[in-house]
Amino acid sequence: QGQLVESGGGLVQPGGSLRLSCTASGFTLDRYAIGWFRQAPGKEREGVICINNNDNYTFSAGAMKGRFTISRDNAKNTVYLHMNNLKPEDTAVYYCATDPLCPHWKGDHYYFISDQSYDYLGQGTQVTVSS
Repeated sequence: QGQLVESGGGLVQPGGSLRLSCTASGFTLDRYAIGWFRQAPGKEREGVICINNNDNYTFSAGAMKGRFTISRDNAKNTVYLHMNNLKPEDTAVYYCATDPLCPHWKGDHYYFISDQSYDYLGQGTQVTVSS
């Protein structure tokens, strides 16, 4: 049974940086587009950024453009979320998932559909931005 595991979360001060990892086990990650999502307390889960598998096309939600980037290391079966200039409003649980819709997203909005929409969805890692 395959799974995705997120890691790298923690407490960071405003303006700081973090790198989150999304590592797959039981399946080969390079066959999938991968998306990062987040859910803040009391809010719905939202899309952050995704990366396609065959051309490394990336799509980012408008609010994260310029601050968040994504990369993949297929040799390590891992996708990374690089977060810079973090703000308190970035505090959330961050999740990764296989997202076949990644190549089709356009504009500024990236939506989380539902838990059942993704073949693999991780359990999340907490990111807290606070001084």
